[in-house]
Amino acid sequence: MDVLKENVMKMTIISKCCLLNMILAAPLVFATEHEIIQLDKKFNVQEITIKPGDSIKFKNKEKDITHNVFSLGPKNAFELKSQLPGQESKVEFKEPGTTEVECAIHQTMKLKVTVKK
Repeated sequence: MDVLKENVMKMTIISKCCLLNMILAAPLVFATEHEIIQLDKKFNVQEITIKPGDSIKFKNKEKDITHNVFSLGPKNAFELKSQLPGQESKVEFKEPGTTEVECAIHQTMKLKVTVKK
């Protein structure tokens, strides 16, 4: 009988550990990666709405044009620096709000990212 109690206790501990791991990992499971293409000196969309924790992969599909994507906004500020043709970079957007994304080289390239729960 003692062996049975010991096995039940072990299974209970293992079950609790698995449940705790699922709870802690839940926010990571629901994050989505979105893709924004840079081509012909513009973003493929002008606006996108995402959730906190989601990321955007900025993909430079130009043949011979470098980009420098950035945001100076009060929330989710970043700078990718020089992004050569064929390169891609990922940015995570953690804070709710609106972020204006631009290219430092091509002033007409603009993207509005809305992070909303």
